[in-house]
Amino acid sequence: MTILTASLAASLALAAMVSGASLESIPLKDIEGKDTNLGAYRGKVLLVVNVASQCGYTRQYKPLETIYRKSKDRGLVVIGIPSNDFGGQEPGTADEIKAFCKSRFEVTFPLMEKVQVRSGAGQHPLYAYFTGKDSPFPGDVKWNFTKFLIGRDGRILARFQSADEPDSEQVTKAIEAALAAR
Repeated sequence: MTILTASLAASLALAAMVSGASLESIPLKDIEGKDTNLGAYRGKVLLVVNVASQCGYTRQYKPLETIYRKSKDRGLVVIGIPSNDFGGQEPGTADEIKAFCKSRFEVTFPLMEKVQVRSGAGQHPLYAYFTGKDSPFPGDVKWNFTKFLIGRDGRILARFQSADEPDSEQVTKAIEAALAAR
């Protein structure tokens, strides 16, 4: 993403937040480069995770995929958003990331385009929304595999750090509660 594009996207996200528009309207691109946003998953429970292929937490792809397969028919969508912000641990192209996720972990959950999750001029608007002062869980993302749980209504319900395993009791209970809520 170029600086100009990042600035424009950040402006759009800020305008969306100020106007009361939802998290669902923030523009994203999927791993194929197609325009999308979280509105494509309206009514679903989302677990949004910043991922990286060369991180000590990369093993979390496996439980993320297991949780996705187990609960997708009940309305859960795991969304992986690659980032190279932490230690240069996601240097690959979109095609390399897709191939790695498929061959090593049989990932079938949606992957998005690589973005910047760290705060600053190039931060993707989705992460500005997740971590900004108006977020229920403000503060910078500290490392890869930080997880944000979003309810069916589009509200951010929980934030889990890298060390919070996707299949831990804490994360599982939060997902189950979100799936049970209507």
